[in-house]
Amino acid sequence: MGSGRGDPIAQPRRDLVMSFKIAAPAVEFLRAALLPAVLAVSLAATPALAQAPEAPAASEAPAALDPATVIATVGASEITEGDLVLAAEELAAELQSVPADQRRAFLLTVLIDMKLMAGAAREDGLAESADFQKRLAYLEDQALRREFFNQIVETRVTDEAIEAAYDELAAEYVAEPEVRARHILVESEEEASRIRAEIEDGKSFEDAAAEYGTDGTRATGGDLGYFSSGMMVPEFEEAAFALEVGALSQPVQSQFGWHLIKLEDRRMSAAPPLEQVRQQVAQQVLYESYEAAIDEIRADIEISIEDADLAAAVEAQGGI
Repeated sequence: MGSGRGDPIAQPRRDLVMSFKIAAPAVEFLRAALLPAVLAVSLAATPALAQAPEAPAASEAPAALDPATVIATVGASEITEGDLVLAAEELAAELQSVPADQRRAFLLTVLIDMKLMAGAAREDGLAESADFQKRLAYLEDQALRREFFNQIVETRVTDEAIEAAYDELAAEYVAEPEVRARHILVESEEEASRIRAEIEDGKSFEDAAAEYGTDGTRATGGDLGYFSSGMMVPEFEEAAFALEVGALSQPVQSQFGWHLIKLEDRRMSAAPPLEQVRQQVAQQVLYESYEAAIDEIRADIEISIEDADLAAAVEAQGGI
């Protein structure tokens, strides 16, 4: 249901932040997000976006690691703490399946293998091949793009920028009617009618929901939280919005079964508080910062694509 408690009758919920109209066009946001690991990693790392963990006691704080500290040598090549950090960033997906206490050894093993194979490749002259030079140029561009993102784009996602974006979105927010309701979902109209009679005879709706409900809301007395138009299946929504506060509905049929609905409250919706949507707003600021940076660079550089159809497709995605 709208409250996210597992009710089957809810329509796919429109996230509160979506009503702020801050979702970027899907293709364009995907283009921004495809900065290899950078967008996701930076969102997690940016102080304005991250949930502040509880500070450990001073005695528990780990010692800061010097990126220049050598932790292993492979022949004449050194592997440093900084190399481990780079490997962790590159192998973030793989690390998810490695136990936390084994990740450091895993990364070092990967780096040792890499040093060994890279040394052998140089001895075989593979570093001079045309294919390798092309790959090297590509990887250099990729690394520079990541550095540009870190040093230019990401630094614009400040608390001030997030707050300003939120204020603008909140000012444009359009309130709409919403209701809070409870429900009991059962299989048949006869069962719903029998339960309704029990409630009319004095049984509390919450107790009836806990006893007879067949969906996830039974644990909370059938509470669905607040929802607005379009968030529930039509039959349920129409019946809920037609009730007076405190009223109990007749059995209502939907594709999921039969419902009894009790209306708890009516109100006009309000813009969600900043702290509730901070990460989504920060994502929007990051996206806009990325787009602004790309547009500024693109303005002074001519881009041509030989295939007209491909050019049109790229232009439609904002690539030129």
